[in-house]
Amino acid sequence: MFLAAPAVSVALAVSVALAVSVALAVSVALAVAVALAVAVALAVAVALAVSVAAPPRRWGMQSAPLRSGTWLNISILIVAVVIFLLVIHHNFLSLSDFLRRELSDPSPLGLQPIDFIPEAPQRLTEERDDQEISVVIAASDERLGGAIAAMNSIYQNTRSNVVFHIVTLNDTVDHLRMWLRSPVLKNMRYRILDFDPHVLEGKVQVDPQKADTFKPLTFARFYLPSLVPHAEKVIYVDDDVIVQDDIVELYNTPLKPGHAAAFSDDCDSTSSKVAVRGAGNQYNYIGFLDYKKETIRKLAMKANTCSFNPGVFVANLTEWKLQNITKQLEKWMALNVAEELYSKTLAGSITTPPLLIVFYKQHSSIDPMWNVRHLGSSAGKRYSPQFVEAAKLLHWNGHFKPWGRTASYAEVWEKWYVPDPTGKFNLIRRHLEAYEAK
Repeated sequence: MFLAAPAVSVALAVSVALAVSVALAVSVALAVAVALAVAVALAVAVALAVSVAAPPRRWGMQSAPLRSGTWLNISILIVAVVIFLLVIHHNFLSLSDFLRRELSDPSPLGLQPIDFIPEAPQRLTEERDDQEISVVIAASDERLGGAIAAMNSIYQNTRSNVVFHIVTLNDTVDHLRMWLRSPVLKNMRYRILDFDPHVLEGKVQVDPQKADTFKPLTFARFYLPSLVPHAEKVIYVDDDVIVQDDIVELYNTPLKPGHAAAFSDDCDSTSSKVAVRGAGNQYNYIGFLDYKKETIRKLAMKANTCSFNPGVFVANLTEWKLQNITKQLEKWMALNVAEELYSKTLAGSITTPPLLIVFYKQHSSIDPMWNVRHLGSSAGKRYSPQFVEAAKLLHWNGHFKPWGRTASYAEVWEKWYVPDPTGKFNLIRRHLEAYEAK
């Protein structure tokens, strides 16, 4: 409806312009008519004077002059016509001036400019904002409860129009759909996307003896433009997070020109509080890449460069496509299969090394409070209750998941957990206090 307003305004403006043109044309025509009428009146007056003063002419028969009363009537008629034309001319001039003022008047009482859009009525408080925020999350069957809890926490803490793009495998779709029918989630907007593991062929080295540990959905984040082709900007989150603030704040993270993504650096004040034993140097590039390999050394990346966590990030998909980020990531995945470029003491997910290479000094930063991580690095509690409450996003990266046997801050995560209606997914964890009491 609002899109028609500019067209209507243009039509009104054109109509007024035409009216002004017609009024001016008519005014000119009337002015000419008045001039002609005055000329005729003068001619008649002169003729009357000559006829009264001159002697009668003889052309075989004497012409009788008109009576003075007749000439008086003609003169009065001509004067009346002239006055009538002058009045009409004056009125048309007034009309054209009025139309000019209306065309140029910027005030609300005149015609609105062509880009005017009526002010929309105030929204009801229960309605959500129109801006669509795309959130991508992977949902594997064995971790489906985590993805559900993450989405529930995002949805319940925002007034924004969030659309979830849930990436999963074909055999999980039915289970996921049934879970999403839960009453607490029934109004949530989402799309279910089937990820094809065949796109990873030749790019990931799978140990035949550990084939079950291969998780293709962890690489879904590499293919964001294919998953959400029409979005300009998206948020990616892992399934082991809980959001405690409005996700629109994370979405509005400013990205520097030329940057396709914004991550949380591992050297920030929150993540550096926790150390993971036996995982190498988890804060620097050397903890993820094998600097003994010539291919890595040729990149001239400093080994002590601060790494970043790819479990939560904001992506500018327009820039992502321009820089062909997906192809770059696939290139380094394939090179790793051929040359084993990743560190032997890998400090995190196998998705991290190619991202570190491609985004080396070419990424923006998100607020550290939007990725308070390492909650899953141990069963103990590393942060104060006040800090955990103030965090905007909690991330249980590490081995101790909040739905597992032991987990820190499990009570915070459990507030957002929605029970599985099929009964397939159950919480197997026990609170640390109960575990230590035995």
